[in-house]
Amino acid sequence: MRTLWAKAVVFLAAIWLVAGGVIWWARTTKPTPERLAAYIENHSLDGKSPATRERTIDSVADQLNGLSYDQRRQIRGGRKLDHFFRALTPEEQRRFLDRTLPTGFKQMMEAFNKMTPEQRRKFVEKTLADMKKQEGEERPPDVDDKNVEKIISEGLKSFYSDASAEVKMDFAPLIEQMQKNLQWR
Repeated sequence: MRTLWAKAVVFLAAIWLVAGGVIWWARTTKPTPERLAAYIENHSLDGKSPATRERTIDSVADQLNGLSYDQRRQIRGGRKLDHFFRALTPEEQRRFLDRTLPTGFKQMMEAFNKMTPEQRRKFVEKTLADMKKQEGEERPPDVDDKNVEKIISEGLKSFYSDASAEVKMDFAPLIEQMQKNLQWR
């Protein structure tokens, strides 16, 4: 009988070790803004072969898509992707956008739909102020016009198809300001 109990204890311990190992592995492989920033910093595209560049771009896209909406905002707010994105050729930028825009816009629309009217109002006011500051500014020369059009097109498509009626009404001033800003470019 003791042998049976000993085997059961060993068996349960083994199961817990395996489960603990899987949980540890899942936590260490889950993307975070810090891990993505470190990856970008440690994987420069300068002088790399096209195949290596493609693997790096795919890895960054996969990690970015694995982040939550708030984590993506953290990466964008910290401007951690700017240098990486500017190091890409226009074709690589398009490929990167194709891989990351749908997920990003879907997460953004879900976040907007979950906001309270007061949160949306504050968001709209802050964003409008930022957009008015940028009105009439020229776009940086290293950003391809086709890629800017792609971002705007994908964003508007997602907005009109995924945003609730309340979000559309609350965000109407932003759409108007965006159109003003784009007329100057």
